[in-house]
Amino acid sequence: MSPSGALIAILPCNDLDASERFYNRLGFARPDGERPAPGEPDTYRMLSNGKGGYLHLTDAVEGWLTPGRNPFGLYLYLESVDAAAREFQQSPEDKPWGMYEFAVSDPDETLVRVGWPTRLRTGAQ
Repeated sequence: MSPSGALIAILPCNDLDASERFYNRLGFARPDGERPAPGEPDTYRMLSNGKGGYLHLTDAVEGWLTPGRNPFGLYLYLESVDAAAREFQQSPEDKPWGMYEFAVSDPDETLVRVGWPTRLRTGAQ
């Protein structure tokens, strides 16, 4: 598959380490080869879930992300919604807009919805 036409979110973060750990729990990681050499700045992180999902994390400008006022949101289409929900101690549910989903907030209170179309779920009517 060619990356031409792919759209990847670049998410500003107050604490890159905490954000990277959070997104690791959703299956996103960066290859060891993408890590800078010791002593080099580590202010931009390119994560992938190995299934075509990519997320870039970057340092936020100081004071830009205020708790309770973060305007950013992400939606992760994930067939294994129930497994992800267990990781975050959440209970997914079928929504009127046709998605089986749950929502959590990352360390900077970015809204992260994880869902899969209800009609595509195994056993869905």
